[in-house]
Amino acid sequence: MKDLQKEIRLKGDREIEQIPSISDKALRINLNENIYGTFAEIGAGQETVRHFFRAGASSGTIAKAMSAYDKDFSDAIYGIEDDGRYVTESRLRKMLQHEIELVEQRLKREKHPNKLFFSYANTVATIDFAKQYKGHGWVGIIFQLDPDEAYNEIILHIRFKENDAKLQQETLGKLGVNLIYGAFYKYNDPKRLLRYLYDHIDKDQLEIDTVNFSGPRFKEVDNRLMSLQLVRNGMTDAVMFDPNAKNVLPAQILYKKNILALRGSFRPVTKVNMDMYEKSLQMFLQENKVKEENTLVVFEITLSNLRSDGEIDEKDFLDRAELLCSLGQTVLISNFQEYYKVVEYFSNYTKERMGLAMGVNNLIDIFDEKYYRHLSGGILEAFGKLFYRDMKVYLYPMEDEDGTILTSQNLKVHPRMKELYKFFAYNGKVIDITDFDKSHLKIFSREVLKMIGCGKPGWEEMLPKGIAELIKRDHLFSCDENKKIEKV
Repeated sequence: MKDLQKEIRLKGDREIEQIPSISDKALRINLNENIYGTFAEIGAGQETVRHFFRAGASSGTIAKAMSAYDKDFSDAIYGIEDDGRYVTESRLRKMLQHEIELVEQRLKREKHPNKLFFSYANTVATIDFAKQYKGHGWVGIIFQLDPDEAYNEIILHIRFKENDAKLQQETLGKLGVNLIYGAFYKYNDPKRLLRYLYDHIDKDQLEIDTVNFSGPRFKEVDNRLMSLQLVRNGMTDAVMFDPNAKNVLPAQILYKKNILALRGSFRPVTKVNMDMYEKSLQMFLQENKVKEENTLVVFEITLSNLRSDGEIDEKDFLDRAELLCSLGQTVLISNFQEYYKVVEYFSNYTKERMGLAMGVNNLIDIFDEKYYRHLSGGILEAFGKLFYRDMKVYLYPMEDEDGTILTSQNLKVHPRMKELYKFFAYNGKVIDITDFDKSHLKIFSREVLKMIGCGKPGWEEMLPKGIAELIKRDHLFSCDENKKIEKV
C-alpha cells in the first residue's frame, strides 16, 4: 500500500521547483508559534495582512494591524516629514522604528521569551484617477531571527505597472507576503530571496528598483551586488549608486536635473574617461539654462559591458564601482544596450537638458541600422527618441591606426547613413570636444587591464590621480595576485 502512495517518477523527468502559494506562505508563518508582530499599511488598503487573516490561525502572528490614512493621524503617530511627503524612504523607516518600539514596550520579554518580533510596513500611492501616474511605494520589514539578536531590515522601493488600483493593491499584498516569508525562511540566501519576491507576480505588474539589506544576518551582504541582481533578474532596467557607494533611488537623484551621461566599461577608469568627463561637462554647462548646481553627471555601465567571457564577475563589477565612486561619481548600472533607451529612461524623471559624452567608435555604432531592426520605425524612430528635447552628443576624438585624429568632421559611417549623419551634425546635435589632451588618445582600458594582469610596469601613469594606489591597496582587478604568480 505504501508503494501506491509513492510519487511516480519517469526517466527523463526534470526537477520542478514547487513554489508555495501565497496562502500557504501566510499559513506557515501563522502556524509558527514564535513569529509575532505588527502590520502598518498606508495607501493601498491592508492587502498584506488580509492574506494572514484569511489563511487562518492569524492570532498567533498578528499583534496589531493598522492604516493611518489621514495625514494628521499619520503625522501624530510617526512625526512630520521635513519635505511634507508621505511616500518616502524616511517615512517608511519611521513607521518601522515606531512600530517595533511599540512591540517591545507592550510585549514583555518575561512573558514572551521565545517570540521573534517583527514589524511590516508599507507607504504607497496607487494609480491616480486620471491614470496618468501609475504610482509607487516603499515596502519594508524589520525582524529578528533570535530573541536575543539585534533586528534585521529589508527595504524596497517599488513601481506599479498595472493600470487599475485594485490590481495594484492585490499585487502589493502578494509582495508583502513574499517579503515576510522570505525574511524568515530565505534570509540565508539574499539573491534567491530577491527572486522569490516575484512568486505569483509577473515582471509586467511590478518593478523593484531599489533594495537595501541591513542587520546582523546581512552583515556580509553588499547592497550594490543586490542592486545588480535587480537588473540581472529583469526586476528593473537600472539601479544607481551615489559617490558614497550607497544604493540610491534613481527618481530621487535624477528628478528635474540636467543630466550628462558617459557610458563605458571603466575597467578600470582611465585618464581618457576623466578627460572626456571634464571637457564635456565644461561644454554642457555652457548650454542655455544649464546651471552647475542643478546638473548631474552619470557614469553608466551596461550589463553587456559587465560581462566578461559571457558571465558577470561580481568582484570585477565591485572593483569598477569602487573606483568610480572614489572619484566622486554617480554610477548607473543599466540594461540599456541602445543609447536612445537611456535617454528615454532619463526622460521619465526630468524635462531639463540632457547630453551624452562618447567616443568616435560609439557614435559610429549609433548609426548602425542593425540595432534598430526590432523597432517599427527603425533607425528614424530611435533617433527621434535619442535626440529628444535638444539632446546633444559631445564627441571625444580617436586616433586612427595611421595617426589621423577622427572627429565629427572626418569619421566614416555607412554610406546609407551618410546624409542622416550630416543632418544631425550640421544641426548642432554632435559637438566635437576640441580642448582634449592628445597624449591620452593612446590609452585604452583593455590595454591597462592586461598590463595590470601581467605585472607590466607603466599602467599607473594611464590612470587618474589616486586610482593606481587604490588598485594596489585593495588588490582590485587581481592586481597583486597576478604579480606574485609572475614572480614565482
